Amino acid sequence: MKVGITEVAARAQVSEATVSRVINRRQGVAKRTRDAVEQAMAELGYERPTQGQLVAVVTEFVSNPFFADVAERLESALAPHGLKTVLCPAFPGGVQEREFITALADKGVAAVVFLSASNTVEGADTETYEILRARRIPYVGINGVFADGVPAPVYSTDDTLAAELAVDHLYRLGHRDIGMASGPAGNHPADRRVQGFLSSMTKRGIENPGRWVIRQSYTVEGGQAAAGALLQLGATAIVAASDYMALGAVRGIRRLGRSVPDDVSVVGYDGSMITEFTDPPLTTVRQPASGLALEVGRGVLALVSNRDVPTGELLFDPELVIRATTAPVRQG
Repeated sequence: MKVGITEVAARAQVSEATVSRVINRRQGVAKRTRDAVEQAMAELGYERPTQGQLVAVVTEFVSNPFFADVAERLESALAPHGLKTVLCPAFPGGVQEREFITALADKGVAAVVFLSASNTVEGADTETYEILRARRIPYVGINGVFADGVPAPVYSTDDTLAAELAVDHLYRLGHRDIGMASGPAGNHPADRRVQGFLSSMTKRGIENPGRWVIRQSYTVEGGQAAAGALLQLGATAIVAASDYMALGAVRGIRRLGRSVPDDVSVVGYDGSMITEFTDPPLTTVRQPASGLALEVGRGVLALVSNRDVPTGELLFDPELVIRATTAPVRQG
């Protein structure tokens, strides 16, 4: 026999209207009552309708531990409210991203989260967002503001502060020839990290800090290539725009016959758990994955419940985690 809201209401000893409010994530239901309804649905095997319960998480960096961590934490935040996340790996701003969104919109997706996807790309095509607005499907961004005129909530790590934390740490260790291995131009987070780096260096009296910035891909190979260029300039320390780039920098430094951190110090960015177990353990600026996911979950839940959420960007503070890839500058 198919279980309906009548049976759930009887088991939870509440009205059918209350069960409906819980199923549709409406306000005005006490936590104890909501828990009782959720328990009754679980005991009776009641299945929420799939339509309107899916949240698409669009991201390019599925293999990156940080993005996987955020996606997993977001799933945990939304699951108690009957929402299920669907991971959509797609090149930012490309045709595949638009096709994912179009197909899911036809299926009745509840919301879309752009996790460092087209929201990070300068001049990204806004057609994807227009499709969502036309279907009245809410969407939010993580670590990247949307194109001009696209109103949506955005939740980001403060990249300017992240650069300041890294530069300040290295400067206090005596380093002055500090280079930056950054992501490609036109990527919003990479651009902001570069601006933060330049500002931090200028504030400390470093002349022409722009010559210390090398743009590369967000990969191990990109970090290795950037490290080679920075060592030719005489860098004694490198600030990398991702942990993968930092690990690539470590590899590149070693292949050039130098050691980390005795000859060159390296600071990463993201702070995924794996960096604690690299050789040597990586000093990094950790993004607040838990705080980001929790706030994104709250925003998504409010939007799918037809409650207002302020547009614009919320910034979250990162944290410097000092390990074994940084040391005082070698004299002479």
